[in-house]
Amino acid sequence: MSSPTTSPRVLVIIPARYASTRFPGKPLVDIAGRPMIIRVVERALSVCSDVVVATDDERICSVVEQYGYRAVMTSADLSSGTERCLEAYRLLGAEADVLVNLQGDEPFIADEQIRLLISAFDDPSVDLATLAQPFPSTTTNEELANPNAVKLVRSTSTGYALYFSRSVIPYLRSVEGPWAKEHTFLKHIGLYAFRTHVLPTIQSLPASPLEESERLEQLRWLEAGLRIRVMLSDQESIGIDTPEDLKRLPL
Repeated sequence: MSSPTTSPRVLVIIPARYASTRFPGKPLVDIAGRPMIIRVVERALSVCSDVVVATDDERICSVVEQYGYRAVMTSADLSSGTERCLEAYRLLGAEADVLVNLQGDEPFIADEQIRLLISAFDDPSVDLATLAQPFPSTTTNEELANPNAVKLVRSTSTGYALYFSRSVIPYLRSVEGPWAKEHTFLKHIGLYAFRTHVLPTIQSLPASPLEESERLEQLRWLEAGLRIRVMLSDQESIGIDTPEDLKRLPL
């Protein structure tokens, strides 16, 4: 008889820094009576019992612990959320099969989206995974061109990412009028998961030219030859990048 399949041990780490360029203090902004970082933690806990906030700021650490949740202090000299997750994982001395990097500015991430991301690892060949959602067909060309909305293209045969960009991809050369009516464009949801055995490789990679051009860390992994499985979600995700984003919250 074959042995039963066991579920992977999943650890969710939520990177959160206070000194955001576009929105200083963002993790502690009040959303309907609760700090944003607490809302993200509680979303994660609805799916996974092992959740930790990784931060370089005592104010964020203090708030998380006041609510009874776990936090770990990391270096202030880290260039990305993934680097903060990797350092936190090392400091915790944790043992997990899959590490989920859940951004601290996604207070409305759906339980189903986190589960969908984790389900990518049902396939033993998947080492990295992320999420995307289709732009509505009513999306204007101007909305597609917004550099804060990262776009991606993936292989329809394998489901793996081909490229991520702040520009509109693909370019519809012969189409006039609204492009979204003619093609399904994909918006990247900045949620990642990794098998922990690939973490040393990811940590050792130097910054790449494409990453530095687009300011997208996932391009470093693609340039190094790593494959990123893209799971498609049909649910809206509302990230908070700027103070203006607070005005469109579903409250």
